[in-house]
Amino acid sequence: MGAGAVAHIIVVGNEKGGAGKSTVSMHVATALSRMGHKVDTLDLDLRQRTLGRYIENRAKFLAEQGLTLPTPTYHNLPEVDPATLKEGENIFDHRLSVAVAGLEPDSDFILIDCPGSHTRLSQVAHSLADTLITPLNDSFIDFDLLAHIDSDGETITRPAVYSQMVWNARQLRAQAGFEPIDWVVVRNRMGAQNMVNKQKMEAAIAKLSKRIGFRTIPGFNERVIFRELFPRGLTLLDLRDIGVKGLNISNVAARQELRELIKSLNLPGVNVDF
Repeated sequence: MGAGAVAHIIVVGNEKGGAGKSTVSMHVATALSRMGHKVDTLDLDLRQRTLGRYIENRAKFLAEQGLTLPTPTYHNLPEVDPATLKEGENIFDHRLSVAVAGLEPDSDFILIDCPGSHTRLSQVAHSLADTLITPLNDSFIDFDLLAHIDSDGETITRPAVYSQMVWNARQLRAQAGFEPIDWVVVRNRMGAQNMVNKQKMEAAIAKLSKRIGFRTIPGFNERVIFRELFPRGLTLLDLRDIGVKGLNISNVAARQELRELIKSLNLPGVNVDF
């Protein structure tokens, strides 16, 4: 980014575990790094640190193999002396704002991976998002986080807790004079249900997207490869670099899914070249 440009903040959030947040986070961050962008990452799940461990696994594997590959930089949240807080200031707010302020001058992108639960840190992070990515398994169980739906699966009764949190984040940004959040719901595991449910799900998401203001893009299907990549900290884009000669059909399809995902995010200054 040019001189004076501000880092674009990508927040990956959803209040449910198992939706593929850290897989999406690692693949987006690494893809951007491989395209020449300076990417810094924060993991706000201070207990599990799945994204943090993913990047640590990568550093360890590359060191063992004597390889150098483009890698996003992982940062722990800085510790803060409680005595330095202003009256009424939340320590988690302060830690996150200090982290982001320290990274912004030199970053093209700051990617923040949120925990699969409602936390103060997650709330604050959502209000910082230029792009909000919400991975969603293609099921009504996951849909329930966005909106409540009646028993026939066709009528939306009201927005749910996560949507309300995003709405609050949007209000905070508007009050501060920032650009609106580009909220992108990434539909993962789209082939995992029968056709009737799939059609109901698509209709419900289309209705809700108009009502509460997000856009949807396809994500990743369920594939064994994602579970195999984590221990080595690798992504789909690294396979050829570690000596995998021929990609099988599933891996080629997954790589295509990643390409379409990155394109569909419409991130500033990003030209997808893989």
